[in-house]
Amino acid sequence: MKTPTRTTALLFTCFFYLISSHFAQALKAPYSKQQLEQIATDIVVGKVQAIYSRTEREGKYEYVHKVAEVKIEKIEKGKVTDELIYVRYFDRNWIGKGLIPPGGASYSPQPNNGGTYRFYLSRDAYDGWSLDGAQDGGYNVVYANGIQPVEE
Repeated sequence: MKTPTRTTALLFTCFFYLISSHFAQALKAPYSKQQLEQIATDIVVGKVQAIYSRTEREGKYEYVHKVAEVKIEKIEKGKVTDELIYVRYFDRNWIGKGLIPPGGASYSPQPNNGGTYRFYLSRDAYDGWSLDGAQDGGYNVVYANGIQPVEE
């Protein structure tokens, strides 16, 4: 059996990466802590009291829109005046047949009921997902990693 040359091995490696990258789902790179702090209009630390969700289908994706009820323990940025706020985020799941097309994924990590998290929030501003974010006065979690667990 003939041993592959360096050129053959390099061509095979390039071909492998081209093919595999076509099948991989493109994910948005997580923001650094500094980027999250710059984008967020509000940063709070709080305990999740409840999580509410609504599921809808859009094309070949299933979106689980979620709202976490958060009891605020600490305000690190912004002008939050309430002791209890509701923050919005989502899960996005491919339900179509075949390969997952490139595109954004879900928020990661996702909060659990009873857990304490630092929430990087966007209110009437860019939220990392849509161009201008929600303009309704609600709190959107900065996409895609604006939820950070806090060690207790």
